[in-house]
Amino acid sequence: MHMADALLSPEVGGAMWMATGATIAIASRKLKRDTDHSHVPLMGVVGAFVFAAQMVNFTIPGTGSSGHFAGGMLLAILLGPHAAFLSMASVLVVQGLFFADGGLLAMGANIFNMGFLPCYVVYPLLYRPLAGGRADPGRRRVAAWLGAVAALQLGALGVVLETRASGIAELPLFAFLAAMQPIHLAIGIVEGLITVAVIEFVARAEPGMLTALPPAAVPSSVPGFPKRALAGLAILAIVVGGFFSWLASAHPDGLEWSIARLTGEAELAQPQDGPHGLAARIQEAVAFLPDYAFPASGTAESAADKEAGGWITPDAGTTVSGLVGGGLTLLIAGFAGWALRRRSSSPASPTT
Repeated sequence: MHMADALLSPEVGGAMWMATGATIAIASRKLKRDTDHSHVPLMGVVGAFVFAAQMVNFTIPGTGSSGHFAGGMLLAILLGPHAAFLSMASVLVVQGLFFADGGLLAMGANIFNMGFLPCYVVYPLLYRPLAGGRADPGRRRVAAWLGAVAALQLGALGVVLETRASGIAELPLFAFLAAMQPIHLAIGIVEGLITVAVIEFVARAEPGMLTALPPAAVPSSVPGFPKRALAGLAILAIVVGGFFSWLASAHPDGLEWSIARLTGEAELAQPQDGPHGLAARIQEAVAFLPDYAFPASGTAESAADKEAGGWITPDAGTTVSGLVGGGLTLLIAGFAGWALRRRSSSPASPTT
């Protein structure tokens, strides 16, 4: 789902950067005005978990493709749309800058596709009406699963439309759609199951974190600070990012697979000059763990081992990437939440 710069023109990439920047400003303003800050300390931890989970590609049987958890719907359910959007932006900024996962010119589009669409379209229009205001576990599970599937479908559609609007990649619109939507439906089914599993864990540990529930539906004995869920998600982030990432599939992800079906190549060449060249040079200088591995490490050999039948490839670079990336996301998203809460609490910064 992470778009490369080769798919976008500078005009479309710039427009998506502007749309995403405006949404970040609005989300920050909304979060600062929110009087309920109980979820703000969770932004960093849940963001770190999503970063780690995105490293673990799972194989889609019978396709030669793979997919990974995106996490936009999970963030929206646990944090609410504004904090969730800022957390997802933190995840994708860390991935793009330090791990070269997704292009810098395409970063605005990636944040829009994986952050804006689940948080500001699917969450209010699908998840909330389906989940309702009652503590009904069945409705909550169905809403979370459908929401995750719909979010991934919209994200895939966004990738196709932004690529088409750019017009620099020779990918026929309907053929690209016919490849992207079905493969991301399969990925979305798994995404929905993971989302439901995490939501159910949180519901048992800390019912108060589920923002779809009104205060009256939350047991009064639930403490204000979700220590158990916080600890559980932090442990999951470390284990998944540090070790489960060894299990990541070597198959191309849904976007790469779709491009390969149409062009024969999983990655397209991009212009070497202008905004594309500048973005590439910046990313090359900043990304200290490209592709979640030590530079010039045995990543290629590890991929070859998996394609040859190996299902686990222990790699120190992958472990360090998972732990460092999760830590950076924790710091950035956590600091953003702390700063907004501090400004909101300041007498010089009225909240209304």
